Amino acid sequence: MKPSSPPAAAGAREHHLKRTLGLPSVLLFGLAYMAPLIVYGTYGVLAGASQDTAALAYLIALVAIVFTALSYGKLARLFPVAGSAYTYTRKSFNAHLGFMIGWATLLDYFFLPMVIWLIGAAYLGAAFPSVPAWVWIVAFIVLTSGLNVLGIQLAARFNIVLMVVQLAIVAMFVVLCCHYVSAANAGSLLTVQPFFQPHVPLSATMAGAAIAAYSYLGFDAVSTLTEETIEPEKTIPRAIVLIALVGGAIFVIAAYTLQLAHPGAVFKDPDSAAFEIARKVGGDIFVTIFLAGLILAQFASGISAQASVGRLLYAMGRDEVLPKSIFGYIHPRFRTPAINILIAGIVGLIALKLDVATSTSFINFGAFLAFTSVNLCVIRQYFSGAAGSRGFGFMGGVVFPLIGAVTDIWLLCSLEKTAIVLGVIWFVLGLAYLGWITRCFRRAPPEMAV
Repeated sequence: MKPSSPPAAAGAREHHLKRTLGLPSVLLFGLAYMAPLIVYGTYGVLAGASQDTAALAYLIALVAIVFTALSYGKLARLFPVAGSAYTYTRKSFNAHLGFMIGWATLLDYFFLPMVIWLIGAAYLGAAFPSVPAWVWIVAFIVLTSGLNVLGIQLAARFNIVLMVVQLAIVAMFVVLCCHYVSAANAGSLLTVQPFFQPHVPLSATMAGAAIAAYSYLGFDAVSTLTEETIEPEKTIPRAIVLIALVGGAIFVIAAYTLQLAHPGAVFKDPDSAAFEIARKVGGDIFVTIFLAGLILAQFASGISAQASVGRLLYAMGRDEVLPKSIFGYIHPRFRTPAINILIAGIVGLIALKLDVATSTSFINFGAFLAFTSVNLCVIRQYFSGAAGSRGFGFMGGVVFPLIGAVTDIWLLCSLEKTAIVLGVIWFVLGLAYLGWITRCFRRAPPEMAV
């Protein structure tokens, strides 16, 4: 999952937050975190992995996400507090399993800034090939780390403006792709080829879908706004599903038109394929607009992601889940978790040795585990007979979440082998750490602020 809003401090949890957000505001918040332009950031890698069935890959990923979104909605209604997969698992099963899901979720939070910086560097590298990629990565890390240490935060108003800019660029790209296909007589605008090609095995499309799921991360972020939302029992579940559906529609349409304009999965650089297509369909002027919009979105997203990581690690240090002397440190002048922000920046340097495909798959490992757990939590609540769970109905309480869980596991198994190995190593490290802090599982782990 893409980083949700930073966890509240311990004292803040003891007060009632002001309920001011309606469905439109919550919907915009979720879409802003999902960052629609990300579909172009990963398109080349996805097209290659899916063997030119990117539109179908996004559609399959959407199916998994929608069923999971339904489960998130049910649990948000059942537990109307700021929650996450960790919270739901802890309440539905036990503290130990909840901790492990929270640990897996850290893959999203901790490594997402690295992926954001890597994608941004890939596109700047395509625009300025004479500049080494490492220069852009280091520049992103230094600039965003400096801003976050100083306490710079993005205003909600800026997020809305950024959202409008992103949607405008997506719309322009779609229109230009359609115009290019029509003007060049390159084929029909209505065709099944982006969804189905007889020579492409389903395994290839599923591998693409496992990468495509990265674009959906963040649809559940609005669950953290539960205590600030008007009628959260109704608004939050609706918003979660709508965010997934609207985001999915954008991704499928974008991938569909990209494939029409550029059939095949051969690019000069798969990590910046959309840059190549943008020049093809819109010329240098549109390339400049597209690049500026993408970098702006990536930069803003990187600031937000790194800020969330710093706050999350601070909360865990404060709760003594991690060493408090390091992770619980607050800079005396700037009042920010400076050490944590710098740690996130240092981790971002791993991007110098990774590509977009491996890095996105790596963080998807944690997301798929969390999504699977959320679906299983709904089933658990249904069969436990918990108050409110019988209202799910058999379809909503068993069948739909089971479909979501199976699809999530299938996508998890479809990740590239390197990502699975790295994900398993991360999970084993978490299990060992859990055993240490609970004295061989004899006591409950501290509460994680995930």
